[in-house]
Amino acid sequence: MAARALVFDIWQDIVRFSVTYILLIFVVMSAFAVIYYSHINRQTTSDLEVLLTLKYELDIEWRNLLIEQSSLAEHSAIESKAKKLLGMKRPDRDSEVIVSLQ
Repeated sequence: MAARALVFDIWQDIVRFSVTYILLIFVVMSAFAVIYYSHINRQTTSDLEVLLTLKYELDIEWRNLLIEQSSLAEHSAIESKAKKLLGMKRPDRDSEVIVSLQ
């Protein structure tokens, strides 16, 4: 009989303070949400820093490739490579052939 009265008293306390318990649950859930979203924010910021560093490195490589392209496209560079690698030379007057279209 005493156990039954104890259970009844506990149930009455639960009902009487139910709003307090619900608010306590919401406070705990809110605290965990703040922790979770702070962690996600830090991860995203870290990923952003990595991507910005990669962008900076790719930008430098792109500029270097543009400089290399412009230097390789110069007439003197093409002429010197043709002479060195392919053994080409400028034609002299006697070896020139003029083709006319008639």
